[in-house]
Amino acid sequence: MSRQQRTEIDAMVRRPRPEGPHSVKELRAGFRAMMAEMIVPAGIRTRNTTLGDRPAVLVEPAGTPKAGTILYFHGGSYVVGSPETAMSLTGNLVVRTGFRTFSTDYRLAPEHPFPAAIEDGLSAYRALLDSGESPSAIAFAGDSAGGGLTVTVCLAARDAGLPMPAAIVAFSAGLDLTRTGESMDTKAGIDPFFTREGMEHTGAMYLAGQDPHQPMLSPATLADLTGFPPMLLQAGTNEMLLDDSTRMATRAREAGVDVILDITAGVPHVFQAFAGALDEADQALDRAALFLGQHIRTSPTRSGR
Repeated sequence: MSRQQRTEIDAMVRRPRPEGPHSVKELRAGFRAMMAEMIVPAGIRTRNTTLGDRPAVLVEPAGTPKAGTILYFHGGSYVVGSPETAMSLTGNLVVRTGFRTFSTDYRLAPEHPFPAAIEDGLSAYRALLDSGESPSAIAFAGDSAGGGLTVTVCLAARDAGLPMPAAIVAFSAGLDLTRTGESMDTKAGIDPFFTREGMEHTGAMYLAGQDPHQPMLSPATLADLTGFPPMLLQAGTNEMLLDDSTRMATRAREAGVDVILDITAGVPHVFQAFAGALDEADQALDRAALFLGQHIRTSPTRSGR
């Protein structure tokens, strides 16, 4: 275990920041600045494109990509973030798997609250299927709020009568807008990123008055996961959202879904973004890449974008 690396990263993310509620503009600028410090691996190429009716970034290996696609949903509490802020994560998945990744620029709250992000994710998945991509060659992946979208977009796809993707990979997924997990309290102060007040601030922007007690907002406690594809849920012990993943794993298991709950000790929310600076991040991404490689099955036809 890389104790010194974890200590240094914890100190970095705890650097003093202005207190009190921040405007949406300030939140987005701060998140961009923080994620710009993450290491993006060499050996990838990127191109701006569209998927469904939204912009997206196509991330591919520098060489010839393998047949198969990762549909990626970035994190940011449904309020901040973009495909660019998730580039350390998508780039590392591409390098490790050889698959191409479409990172979607879904609509954000408060301008576009629930269910806009889910609608955009479903539109992106539908566009891949319409292009000729086999569902067995598509996996959903995402971090934080985007990890939540891997599940809720899957729910929306099932409700729409679409086939399930091959697999789901979720990094530190936000899966309970009711915020009732025990870790919300037991990890308060230990989590270097979040406070309950901060999550309520951004959560209210996404909810826009909706009751969080519904499957599309709190799938870890309310969703029926029958028929879901295999899931890999990764989280760290130093995060308030830890129990979102542990409860989702229990719910998946009870629904007869293949699920791997992968918990790393002493690391923060979306620790995988620190690949290249934290050994545990690289190891977790290696495990995620192995999981994706085991479940994505190549498609006989595929059209580029």
